[in-house]
Order: sequence, then C-alpha cells, then structure tokens
Amino acid sequence: MIFPCNVHIIEKASKVANVARTYKSIGDEQARLAEKVLDTFRTTAYTLLTVTREQGGDGANLHDFLLAQETLAAGDGAAALSIGWHLSTMQDLCEKANWPAATFSRFLQEVVQDRKIVNRAASEPATGSPTRGGIPETRAKRVGDEYILNGRKTFTSMAADLDYYLVTAYAEEEDTVGSFLIAREINGVSVEKTWNPMGMRATGSDDLVLENVHVPAECFVEKTKTKSGPKGSLLHIPACYLGIAKSARDEALQFAQEFQPNTLDKPIIHVPHIREKIGEMDLELMQARHFMYHVASLWDSFPEKRQQMAGELAAVKVNATKAAVKVVDLAMRIAGGRGLAKNQPFEQHYRDVRAGLHNPPMDDAVVELLASQAANSKKR
Repeated sequence: MIFPCNVHIIEKASKVANVARTYKSIGDEQARLAEKVLDTFRTTAYTLLTVTREQGGDGANLHDFLLAQETLAAGDGAAALSIGWHLSTMQDLCEKANWPAATFSRFLQEVVQDRKIVNRAASEPATGSPTRGGIPETRAKRVGDEYILNGRKTFTSMAADLDYYLVTAYAEEEDTVGSFLIAREINGVSVEKTWNPMGMRATGSDDLVLENVHVPAECFVEKTKTKSGPKGSLLHIPACYLGIAKSARDEALQFAQEFQPNTLDKPIIHVPHIREKIGEMDLELMQARHFMYHVASLWDSFPEKRQQMAGELAAVKVNATKAAVKVVDLAMRIAGGRGLAKNQPFEQHYRDVRAGLHNPPMDDAVVELLASQAANSKKR
C-alpha cells in the first residue's frame, strides 16, 4: 500500500511518532499527554504542518496531512487525535479565515513563531455533539468594547495544554452563534479534570470552564448564521484510527511470527486460521486506506467540487472506523488471551480504536445524509 507523499512531512511525523510511542503508556495512565510529547510537537514544528508555506508552515495538502497523522497514530493514537484537532483547525483557518485581519495576523504570528496550539471547544453537556445542531448554552454578553462569557465545554482535547481555545457561544445581542478566541491565561478560564474514559485517555479531553471571562470585542472572530460547508480536514479522524489499526496489524503479525506453543513445531504464522485473519486484516486496511486517500486526492485536485463532497467525506469516516475496529478485533483474536495483558500493546489498541465510533460524524447521521443525497438526486 504505497501512497506518494512529501518525504519531509512523513519524516517529521515519524520522529514525533517515535517519541509518542515511548511515552504512550504514561499518557494512558495520567489521562493527559506526556510533557515530552507536547515539547516534540513544538520543537519539530509538527504544529505547523498545515500552515501554508507563505505563512511559515509546511503547507501540507489534505493527502499528506492524513499520511502524517496515520503515521503518528501508529505510534500513539491519542497523540495523533489530539494534535489533529489543532492541525485541522489551522488548515481550515489558513484556507478561509474570515476573522478581523489584525486579530488573525497576531494569532498566526504566535502559532508560527511561538508554536502556540489551538483547539475548538464546542461540545457541551446539554447539547452533545455540535454536529447535531444544538444551540450552545455558553453565553456571550456584550458590555461596551468587551464580551463576557460564561459556560462549560466538554470533550476539549488537550484542554489543560492548549494555548488558545476557539469557544462557540451564543451572542445574545447579535442573536447568533459564533466563536471567540480565548487565551488560556485569561482570568476566569479554568480546566476541570473530568476525563476518565476507557480509551483515548491521553487526549486529556477535560471540561473547559468559563466564569465571567472578559475578552475584547475583536476576539469574536467567527459569526455564523448558516452551516459551514464540507471540511476535508476532518478526515484526520479516520486517518488516526487507521493508524491505530495498522499498528495492531503489525503487532499481531510479529506475534504470529514469533509465538510457538509447545503443541506446534513452528510459529503460529503457519496455522491456516491465523493466516486467514492476517489476510482479512490487510484486506480491510487496503479497502479503507485506498478509499480515504482517493477522496483526499479528489479534495486536493478539484477545489471547485468540494461543496459536493459531503457524502464522500462522511462515508470515509464511517468506513474507516468500522474497518479499524474489525482489524483490531482480528489482532486480538490472533494474540488470544495474552492480548488482554497490560504488558502487551493489544489491549490499548482495543480500547483506543473504539473511540472512533463516537467521533463525528456519527453512523446514523452519515446514513441519513447519503439517503437524502440519493433521494434528491436526479433520475438518470
């Protein structure tokens, strides 16, 4: 499965992946990325992967961005998913940020020069996933030249380690939902340690709490009255889970090549049902990866068709996460009971990969989208 790419970008991703792999168990235990991993994001300038070259970054297109993320996820899925939110946000902003010019210029300068990291804080306890369209309960009230924000955001990946948050809120005076750029050090901003899940623990997706947070009016950077169009950058999610699956496949293959019970005169790689499972894993990965990278290449090659690609983008996520879960399940079957041991890599793959089923877009929403497209399409 060879996919041409920018060699420099993949070398950078491999370097970060090696560090993430080393500190993977620490992050899993403490439910937060290890400091060394965060430092490596910055020192390697991996944080600038999707910033355009003109603006000081690597200028990765979607195809190369996904390859890099898949490479990193093979080292640690939680590290890849965490930084993936920053990278996808920066790719979107560098393409079409409709912010006040001076505010975006200052923000971009900090991202490039100081390697600042940002993520969107959109989910809330009452509204669930923002993709479902709920109105945020986080409120922004205009007072003179400032806005005062109050609210709570859930599932904020890297919450305690971000430099900036893009917080969605309901602006009362404007009667609209938008995003506010909020620095971590502002008074009233705090992180509550609530993240204690089964998998993807190191993402540190704790609650962001805003209590009478004052920000200048120019920090109201995004004012949205209509839904944004399809976002190719969100394919970093399936890329992450395919990276986890690829790692599980490699571990299972190595295990099968080395493990020889005393009931056999050769390693289990020669047992027919083990070989069948290995073949099934590769078949699942081939199908899912080729579909994902084909759609990514279409996104890169035909910008004028992006508004019509919502179905393909959503289908990639569903297909990839289902394939990833199946591959990891097969890897666990090859490892047998040993795969449940904490000193084996399989059990964390098993826990982490299942988080993909709960990342947006959800299966039911994707199926409904595809059905609507089919129903509304012209008969041939």
